[in-house]
Amino acid sequence: MKSYLFYDLETSGLNKSFDQILQFAAIRTDMQLNELERYNITVALRPDVVPSPMATITHRIGIEKSMEGICEYEAVRHIHALVNREGTISLGYNTLGFDDEFLRFAFHRNLLAPYTHQWAHGCSRMDLLPMTVLYHLYMPDSLTWPLRGDGKTTLKLEALSKANALAEGQAHDAMVDVEATLALAKRFAAEGKMWDYVVGYFNKGEDGGRLKALPLKHQSSAGQHTWGIMTGSKFGPDAFYQAPVLYLGESTAYKNQTLWLRLDGEGMIHGDGAVEDRVWVIRKRLGESPVILPPLERFVGRLSAERLARVDENLAWLKENPEDFAQIVRYYREFRYPEIPNLDADTSLYQDGFLSKAEEALCAKFHRAGSEAMAGAMHAMAPGHIRELAERVLFRNYPEFSDEAVFEAFESYIAKVHPQGEETPLVDFRGSVRMTPMAALTEIDRVRAEVALDDEQRLLLEELEGYITSNF
Repeated sequence: MKSYLFYDLETSGLNKSFDQILQFAAIRTDMQLNELERYNITVALRPDVVPSPMATITHRIGIEKSMEGICEYEAVRHIHALVNREGTISLGYNTLGFDDEFLRFAFHRNLLAPYTHQWAHGCSRMDLLPMTVLYHLYMPDSLTWPLRGDGKTTLKLEALSKANALAEGQAHDAMVDVEATLALAKRFAAEGKMWDYVVGYFNKGEDGGRLKALPLKHQSSAGQHTWGIMTGSKFGPDAFYQAPVLYLGESTAYKNQTLWLRLDGEGMIHGDGAVEDRVWVIRKRLGESPVILPPLERFVGRLSAERLARVDENLAWLKENPEDFAQIVRYYREFRYPEIPNLDADTSLYQDGFLSKAEEALCAKFHRAGSEAMAGAMHAMAPGHIRELAERVLFRNYPEFSDEAVFEAFESYIAKVHPQGEETPLVDFRGSVRMTPMAALTEIDRVRAEVALDDEQRLLLEELEGYITSNF
């Protein structure tokens, strides 16, 4: 049976590889958005995680509260089962932009299949944020649209919820945000045909068919290039959350990625440096945001005369400079993210690729072993990232069942988490630095000096500061 699973995460920080889930909340509904079940899981802070001070004062989950939760391994296995239940469409507000990838790394870190919730057993994903953009642009009467201090629209869920009385309770509590997201979906679904049309953009087949129907705009040695109007929050209110784009083709390095050149940028002609560095090319997977609308007058008409003139100027330049255009197409089609040497196992998901059948079998045996027998299952694994992750599952979640090898792995890893002197902090797959104890203490000082805090937030920072100085 098909069902929607509306969910939200509160996390120890923003780093999808190294931070962890602290709260997972979800409401499962039928396809008419009637509630069937709800789940609210608090996750205990792992011993190697240094929470972000800004995240702490935002979701207000302190050290003491987090310690009331279940261990990460058990929580993530439960979450994995929920999103992988047959026929589940998992969705939330900006879930494809943040939460879904956070889940993917949590699954990877705990030796669970990271992608099956996207396609297996009739499962799929959606996201309310790109849908909200379309309703804001083309069905504005569906909601009251809150404004920022500068008078421009904000699409933050907290502001939308307050302006439209979507949910009661403190924002950034995961269950409150889920209730707000479900209420938002009900408002949108009440519009009938619009809801069905927008939902179609999250179906790979339907989205692919719509892209193939886009009209031709340019021809080159690289092929035929259609165009459309891409919408998404990334473009911001100044651009009315949309931009005209030209199809460049598909990535040869990454399956299911189409490439789109923004046509209203100024740098293409007048910028400095290599031509591939002067343009903005957006990667889009079928069935995911951003949404690309056909260039009909009701959509193109949202673009100012100045932006449309820039589109014409850029297209004329592309026709007059075919070698430069060929260089843009070639560069982005062939582009590969650089491999990072000695990448930490927690963040190696994309670089390592899919597990072999033998590795999947070892992981399954590890999961079946139960906490008391996991160390034995871990020792059956060959040295490498899989065994390293298994060791971490043990020392992060079951130190009472760990053996000498696991304790040694814990000491070695904590030394990386808390680098001394000139030692380099761990970095993720994009080169972002893992939060260290010293960096967190520095940020606590900055937050105290720059942010207007209430009494609860001040106590949370004191608690966090004491935890870091005592445990690292």
